[in-house]
Amino acid sequence: TAALGEETLASASSSSDSDTGGASPPPRKKHRASAAEGAGEPGASALVTGLTGVVLGLATHAQATSAIHFNRSVVNNLSSSMQANGAGQGQESSELSCLNSAQNGESSSAGGSHSNGLLSSTDNGNSVGTSNGSSVGPCSGTSSASTASGSEVGSLKKKKRLSQAEEDVIRLIGQHLHGLGLNQTVDLLMQESGCRLEHPSATKFRNHVMEGEWDKAENDLNELRALMHSPNAIVRMKFLLLQQKYLEYLEDGKVLEALQVLRGELTPLKYNTDRIHVLSGYLMCSHAEDLRAKAEWEGKGTASRCRLLDKLQTYLPPSVMLPPRRLHTLLRQAVELQRDRCLYHNTKLDNNLDSVSLLLDHVCSRKQFPCYTQQILTEHCNEVWFCKFSNDGTKLATGSKDTTVIIWQVDPESHQLKLLRTLEGHAYGVSYLAWSPDDTYLIACGPDDCSELWLWNVQTGELRTKMSQSHEDSLTSVAWNPDGKRFVTGGQRGQFYQCDLDGNLLDSWEGVRVQCLWCLSDGRTVLASDTHQRIRGYNFEDLTDRNIVQEDHPIMSFTVSKNGRLALLNVATQGVHLWDLQDRVLVRKYQGVTQGFYTIHSCFGGHNEDFIASGSEDHKVYIWHRRGELPIAELTGHARTVNCVSWNPAIPGLMASASDDGTVRVWGPAPFLDTQETDGLNEDCA
Repeated sequence: TAALGEETLASASSSSDSDTGGASPPPRKKHRASAAEGAGEPGASALVTGLTGVVLGLATHAQATSAIHFNRSVVNNLSSSMQANGAGQGQESSELSCLNSAQNGESSSAGGSHSNGLLSSTDNGNSVGTSNGSSVGPCSGTSSASTASGSEVGSLKKKKRLSQAEEDVIRLIGQHLHGLGLNQTVDLLMQESGCRLEHPSATKFRNHVMEGEWDKAENDLNELRALMHSPNAIVRMKFLLLQQKYLEYLEDGKVLEALQVLRGELTPLKYNTDRIHVLSGYLMCSHAEDLRAKAEWEGKGTASRCRLLDKLQTYLPPSVMLPPRRLHTLLRQAVELQRDRCLYHNTKLDNNLDSVSLLLDHVCSRKQFPCYTQQILTEHCNEVWFCKFSNDGTKLATGSKDTTVIIWQVDPESHQLKLLRTLEGHAYGVSYLAWSPDDTYLIACGPDDCSELWLWNVQTGELRTKMSQSHEDSLTSVAWNPDGKRFVTGGQRGQFYQCDLDGNLLDSWEGVRVQCLWCLSDGRTVLASDTHQRIRGYNFEDLTDRNIVQEDHPIMSFTVSKNGRLALLNVATQGVHLWDLQDRVLVRKYQGVTQGFYTIHSCFGGHNEDFIASGSEDHKVYIWHRRGELPIAELTGHARTVNCVSWNPAIPGLMASASDDGTVRVWGPAPFLDTQETDGLNEDCA
């Protein structure tokens, strides 16, 4: 062994005049020696001692001479010595590969490595990880990435055991990449992580379904039976497979084969016989287009088979086959949850992930919310008791103590309001307004001592009907039937009528003292708050009534959500309450508002009616998110009690409020100003 070291030194020294370049780095040699020592062969220890001598000799010789390199004679001598000492053939070839990669002035040590194990260091602009254009492979069982100075030996490094959550994430990523067609990347990901995207039986089943090999797919179900929580689901899965098979036969014009599937395979399952009757009717379809139209089916091909797989996967445990597009589903749920928790989110919900950024949490600024005064309408000359946007959001009607109703036009671009027309003649003032479903008509009611109801044609400005049943009546509230041809009206003196557009009495309900009215979408039920602190439902067709809401204090006014499920009540001395009309339970009490015995009208608003707004006797407008009891905005500006608030149903960023100070304020997002100037507007939105 000692002779081997001296001979090697001598050979290396004699070649120093002809070879140029830097010396081969000792760390590389040290790695090879340690790997050889681990081989455990009889000649391995002798070889280690010889190589150590070579390394020490090289280090000493390099100090006295210029850079020394091995030449091919050194390699040949080492090869002969290794064979003579009984080194294994596999180790010899590995060692030769390492040495060959180090000759001709090329350094084989790595300054850094990629996560995928490819060397990244360079020498004079050339990649060091190659020799004569060939990539450096693993030597003596050590990966090329682990040859970096100070790195651990890859074969000795223990692989970290993944948790269940980590495995799930890897599978979700793999499924998403597979959907993008990056199949090689998926294979590498699963191989490196040690995970499995899905059960092999599920993979085979998927391929057979997509290729339309129905008999093989049916056989695969027997293998999947043992993996399922509910073996009975096999019958449902088989039914779906045979249904697809049947439809594809029909589309191809193979009527006899389709009939055989229907009679010999689908019917014996004795499952969903109603569907089998429907399927049998498709035999009468004259052509493929007729079949696809009647069956509401995409036709034979990838689209319908993918849809079939989506249905089949619902019966398989996620450990066997992941639900379709699971990562996309989770991301969409996360975005929806962030929007739900966003206090000021007031835009249309878009389930398309391309419309949002997944890199940041969803946050809406309060400056985008309608809590800044955009316009002050001062045309009324007395208290303004009521305001209401039309159903299409293009107009605003305001009623005042000054005996007039003013119709305002909403500019669709600037959202500014301008006076359209004034309706005059209401001697007692106007305390309540109701738009017809098509916004053609507007009904105006007066305060308690007013016995008249006025029905205006908004488009022409003409009075169509002026109704008064008795001078002793008090018609203070009104609600339109959804058909737009009838309305109900009443007051606190015990009258409750249903009339047509000409004011003719259709039905009446005696002895009901009405405070506020609302017609439900069924066209039959009328909700009425009465003097007994309750809301009752009245059916004019079968003349029945029932109790729905019971409060402990007088209900001054109420409004109902578009879906008819929720009712928003302004309760004397209590504030704003939210009731579930279907379950007949009090859902929430909103805090902050000052409500005495004045009639104040609140409203739902925003996209999906996620917000609630109400006036208050402390001169403010309060806004709450429907799910929170504390206000998210308190709007200041009015000088006296705010009687009514109306949120534009078509423009979610527009709201109006009417006050005893004689003004109507229009609220919207912050104006387009510099950041410093906009920050100063926060005083309007506490």
